[in-house]
Amino acid sequence: MTTAQHEPRIARVERTTRESSITVEINLDGTGRTDIDTSVPFFDHMLTAFGAHGSFDLTVHAKGDIEIEAHHTVEDTCIVLGQAIGQALGDKRGIRRFGDAWIPMDETLAQAIVDVSGRPYCVHTGEPDHMLTAVIGGYSGGDKPVVSYATVLNRHAFESIALNARIALHVRVLYGRDQHHITEAEFKAVARALREAVEPDPRTSGIPSTKGAL
Repeated sequence: MTTAQHEPRIARVERTTRESSITVEINLDGTGRTDIDTSVPFFDHMLTAFGAHGSFDLTVHAKGDIEIEAHHTVEDTCIVLGQAIGQALGDKRGIRRFGDAWIPMDETLAQAIVDVSGRPYCVHTGEPDHMLTAVIGGYSGGDKPVVSYATVLNRHAFESIALNARIALHVRVLYGRDQHHITEAEFKAVARALREAVEPDPRTSGIPSTKGAL
């Protein structure tokens, strides 16, 4: 059986507030090409991993009030990323709908499960307590300091993506120690689970719900 051909699922969303100006473009049927610039280097690294491991072509350009901290830029970028994912999905016809991924990164193991359900929900569990206060980056160098990423933002990032993409997303850390490894394993797990969930299912061409709509 061959998979039916379909038009690439692409969306572009722009959002400007007093705190940030964000542009996101995503192709769910891409090959993992990324163009990321948020002025928060570690967050750029996570979004690059998200695009690469989800096989999404992903462009993210963000300008935010990073002189305060990274919070608004990360939050607003994830809002727009979620909106772009939702728009690119269209009516969700012919997709697998569910996705599950386990990602090890050295001492860390993370799992993400996705249901492209149209019912937004996020459950985020298992991060060790030190993730509430850990900070990645922020080292001085060159003409200006590097903006840090507080790992307490992880839950908020995943919630913002899930609520705006209108998906059910469960992310859990089974174990881990290093804050970089934990965060990166989570982002990669979400990318791989979402990749599986949005892939065309060669066994169906309809909407994968008994309700007839998602």
